[in-house]
Amino acid sequence: MYGSVVLKSVAITSVYDGQEHGLFMEKLDARIRNHDREIEKMCNHHFQGFVDSITELLKVRGEAQKLKSQVTDTNRRLQDDGKELTSSMEELQQCRVQQRNIATTIDKLTHCLPGNTKRVLLCVRYYPALRTLEQLEHTCLPRAGQYRFCSIMAENIPKLRTQIRDTAMTQLRDFLESIRKHSDKIGEAAIKQVHKTHADTVPAVHELLSLWAVKKQKGGRRMDEEEMGEEVPGAHDLVDFSPVYCCLHIYTVLGLRDVFENYYRKQRRKQARLVLQPHSNMHETLEGYTRYFNQIVGFFVVEDHILHTTQGLVNRAYVEELWELALSKIIAALRTHSSYCDNPDLVLDLKNLIVLFADTLQGYGFPVSQLFDMLLEMREQYGEILLKRWNITFRQVLDQDNYSPIPVSTDQEYKHYTSQFPLQDPELEKLPFPKKLPFSEFVPKVYCQLKEFIYACLKYSEDLHLSSTEVDDMIRKSTNLLLTRTLSHCLQYAIKKKNVGLAELVQVIINTTHLEQSCHFLEEFISNITNVPPDTANATKLYGTSTFKDARHAAEAEIYTSLNAKIDQFLQLADYDWMAAVQGGGTLDASDYLIDLIAFLRSTFSVFTNLPGKVAQTACMSACKHISTSLMQLLLDPEVRQISMGALHQLYTDVKECESECRHSAYFS
Repeated sequence: MYGSVVLKSVAITSVYDGQEHGLFMEKLDARIRNHDREIEKMCNHHFQGFVDSITELLKVRGEAQKLKSQVTDTNRRLQDDGKELTSSMEELQQCRVQQRNIATTIDKLTHCLPGNTKRVLLCVRYYPALRTLEQLEHTCLPRAGQYRFCSIMAENIPKLRTQIRDTAMTQLRDFLESIRKHSDKIGEAAIKQVHKTHADTVPAVHELLSLWAVKKQKGGRRMDEEEMGEEVPGAHDLVDFSPVYCCLHIYTVLGLRDVFENYYRKQRRKQARLVLQPHSNMHETLEGYTRYFNQIVGFFVVEDHILHTTQGLVNRAYVEELWELALSKIIAALRTHSSYCDNPDLVLDLKNLIVLFADTLQGYGFPVSQLFDMLLEMREQYGEILLKRWNITFRQVLDQDNYSPIPVSTDQEYKHYTSQFPLQDPELEKLPFPKKLPFSEFVPKVYCQLKEFIYACLKYSEDLHLSSTEVDDMIRKSTNLLLTRTLSHCLQYAIKKKNVGLAELVQVIINTTHLEQSCHFLEEFISNITNVPPDTANATKLYGTSTFKDARHAAEAEIYTSLNAKIDQFLQLADYDWMAAVQGGGTLDASDYLIDLIAFLRSTFSVFTNLPGKVAQTACMSACKHISTSLMQLLLDPEVRQISMGALHQLYTDVKECESECRHSAYFS
């Protein structure tokens, strides 16, 4: 390439140096024209496409101008909107920062300021307004001079104060109506908390003595958190008291505090009367009593909170006066409505509810000893209801009994019955199976029912703040009533009812003998559950021994009576021929009726084998004496005017037969 450049340079130099310059220029011009023609041809060939391209470009430029205008307009609007959004975002950010700062400040003040100061924050809307009105009235308006607008403003200031006062009073009325409707919820929450505390730390009955001694020393004062186990939720957790605080503050600023105090106390007294009025059907269900107690607890929880969070709106004397009024009405209502109840389970549930009610209010400092005194009165009613229920139970047991010794075929059956009744008979244990227990079914059933009654009495004694000795005495007295009144009457009913055979009466004697022997086990059972030794001084003794002994004596007397009545039936068949002639030769046979009577007595006396010897011997002696007396009455009957020797021989033969039978009887040997 470098060589061609050199050649071209030499050629051009030779053209300018020689004489061919003009020719060269002509050739060059011709060459240029040829190229121009070629270019023109080429341009002519592509001109239409060029024109079309230019036209398209012109169109594109127009569209581009329009698009540029739209983009410019859109950009301008976006810029304008973006400025507003940016401003709003900056304001939002600033507001959130302020909100966070306010929340932090309130939280810090809440923890730093005294508890009662928190309620001042609730009055922030009205208090500055009142202060502003005061400043305007006493400072600003006098300085402004005697202008008409000043006088108008001065005239409106009292109206504004009245408006603020009325607004606060409206909120207070709404508050009073709200707590009237929701006092049962407040009370329910407080009682539930006490119930939870009881469920976590319920002592046994015998452990209540020391706890109650401590409580009695503390009296009716407010219990602290350690005594309550867990703090009962305050009313402030359930109710917004700001309307009370706000209204009290406003009336205080306005110099009308006495007016507000009188109004508040008057309204709350009215609400107390409504709360203390029980529903007419409250006694029908436990829910009725629960609702009644919840409302009362809710009322006094609110008053207790007001007492401790305001200075003088209510005082201790006012609250105690309300409580004394409430206590008298509560006790009267409970006495009336509980007297309609004949269900021991409902009475027991009611007692537990009253205990919770009393413990809840005691936790707020209210004296509740009268409620526990009333529960002791209710215990008498509870005992009477239990006696009625057990009277039905005992009668069912006695009516359903077959009055036959219990057959047992296996050791499992034997242990089943001996676990229900404390049978101690080494000789019976040695006997092989199958064998029979000496008593019938009603012995273990009656014994188990006696224990169930004792448990029922114990349940009522729980949480009554009684000592172990008091509980033991209460249970023993109730059990004695069950034995001497209820069970004794049931046994007498079973003994004296119609169609009771001698075999049944014999089994009753055997049964009552075993029950009598089990009385000391009942004594031990009561001592074990009350933790009071049976030999404690002045301890009440059970009357079970005398009860079963009296029943046994009644059964024995009934046996003698029934046996004599049966003998009379046979003697009525006696038909002596008082004028009979003397039979010659041979011996006389005893009368037919007497032979039947002796056969009956033999069969009957065989049933007495399980009776104590004295009872069986007395029955035999009673029967023989009755036969003797009856035969003598036949002989001395006023209607018998003459007696032949033949009749006397027959009567003598019958008497000798009776004498022989009695002599050979096992009970006279």
